[in-house]
Amino acid sequence: MTEPVMSELEFLVEIFKKYPLDSLKKIAESEGIDYYRLKRLYDKYYGKYITVSAVYNIKVIGLRSYLAFLSVPSDRIFEVGYRMTQNPFVAFVNPMFGFKNGLAPILHIPDDQRDRIDEMLSKYSDDYEYYEVRAYPYRGDDSFGEWTLSHDYAILMDILNVDARTPITRIAQKLGKSRPTVKFMINRLRSMDIILGFEPILENNVHDRSVLGITKTLDEAVLERFKEHEITVGVLPGTGYILEWFFSSKEDLGTKILEFSNYVDKIVIHYFDSTFKEMNDKNGETRFARMVKKDGSGYRSILDF
Repeated sequence: MTEPVMSELEFLVEIFKKYPLDSLKKIAESEGIDYYRLKRLYDKYYGKYITVSAVYNIKVIGLRSYLAFLSVPSDRIFEVGYRMTQNPFVAFVNPMFGFKNGLAPILHIPDDQRDRIDEMLSKYSDDYEYYEVRAYPYRGDDSFGEWTLSHDYAILMDILNVDARTPITRIAQKLGKSRPTVKFMINRLRSMDIILGFEPILENNVHDRSVLGITKTLDEAVLERFKEHEITVGVLPGTGYILEWFFSSKEDLGTKILEFSNYVDKIVIHYFDSTFKEMNDKNGETRFARMVKKDGSGYRSILDF
């Protein structure tokens, strides 16, 4: 795969921020740009470096988000990583090194199964720690919903998560429903605030490393200091904050560590490995469908996998 021209990729990102689901012809007409140029860029990058994905409010459907750090011997990284990506409650996992060496998974845990997290993680490592993560700024809202929809909605959420620009006709065929029914289902997810919107997502071909740090206190000046970087902030209730900076392996790793370690108490380096990307992508294709019971009565146990 050839390296992307960043100006072209950034152009597509801005286009899909404004028109995430519109047809290319409608976008070209609305923006007054050449359709064939847009189509060329779309064919060049979409599905390879950029996709549009549904943004879900998992809190509404009763899921809590956790970040875990597991010590795993280097010769077992891929074996344990593979087993973890068979569990749909593991949203994402990648290799890491730092205050722990091994794997760093993101977990989506049903609110009523929080007491099973230790048993779940102990299946993969006997040395781990984990933190609940909330959006920044944290408003202290501790009200979680539950799954109340049919299993078809879980399948639909998987489709929109992988590619929200999937044609309605194709989704209807997948679900065995009519186009109007699919549109109704999508609108229902939006009206229930389960779908918050649709966003262009850059693949990790662009940013294949990150520095992740945990800190007890947040100096908000750090957000201004590193505003030229890809940076995200999360809240760890009762513990502090988590900050993550994304960058390319072509950049100097030592410099990143020295820069960011001044602002955090613990630090790890994430490696977005191509093999793990394939395993994560495969897991993500059917995650919600495997989490939810076939009769739609709630979630399966996080220990089932």
